[in-house]
Amino acid sequence: MAMTSARLPPARVGDAIASLARRLTRAGLAYGHGTDNPVDDAAALVFHAGALRHADAPAAYDARLDLTQRRYLRTLVRRRIEERVPSAYLTGVTWFAGHEMRVDSRVLVPRSPIAELIVAQFQPFIATRQVRRIVDIGTGSGCIAIACALAFPDAVVDASDVSAEALLVARENIALHGLQGRVRPVLADVYEGLPEGRYDIIVSNPPYVPTADVAALPAEYHHEPALGLDSGPEGLAHVRRLLAGREARLAPGGILVVEVGDTDEAVARAWPDLPFLWLDFEHGGGGVFLLRME
Repeated sequence: MAMTSARLPPARVGDAIASLARRLTRAGLAYGHGTDNPVDDAAALVFHAGALRHADAPAAYDARLDLTQRRYLRTLVRRRIEERVPSAYLTGVTWFAGHEMRVDSRVLVPRSPIAELIVAQFQPFIATRQVRRIVDIGTGSGCIAIACALAFPDAVVDASDVSAEALLVARENIALHGLQGRVRPVLADVYEGLPEGRYDIIVSNPPYVPTADVAALPAEYHHEPALGLDSGPEGLAHVRRLLAGREARLAPGGILVVEVGDTDEAVARAWPDLPFLWLDFEHGGGGVFLLRME
């Protein structure tokens, strides 16, 4: 359906959300990039177009969009449907662990269930007072590193990535949260290039999609950098390196936390002798393991 000639969305915010949610539903879009359903996706676009704060909901539902905002919203919805651009890229912002993050197509849209673990300060797996050094490997937007720094105010966090472009986005988010003194962007390839020393927490949401599966992902994922998705024929290339180097980089009592998504069974088969603790999450998600350094 061509959207360029579609009528303008309703002026009242609540009506615009309901109308656009129905339109997104009919379009058969894929979600999972900051929102997981058409209503939340529509709300993100409407609030962005109207320069409204999500914290002001539900009172903001009675606000009215002016003509310019309604035209802008129509353009956003057209791109969401016709080009399958994730809403977070259209708005330039999303949230992770309750914190605002700026995003664009240089980085994956934050969506890891590890957020829940960070909010809980990785309890009960490590003593909070023990945590002084953390590294987020494959930081992308910096969301995990920043959330860790906010959860552990006495810790220094290295935000590492192999992509210099991604680190530019991470720097923006580090500055947004005023963490330049404690979160350090590092250009590194897994452990290669990291500062010397051991970490109390090594956390990573690395690429874990098998190469052959990348092409079959919904169109929304093809707006993201392939570098953040593709992990070789089995989807295990990055986790293999994370596991191989962990003993040299973890402090005694430290933990390695890695998201491997749907490759969890492949990981368990490939390393049957490792004592993986597979984590459960109250708010959904899975495919995350934890290993402790004794």
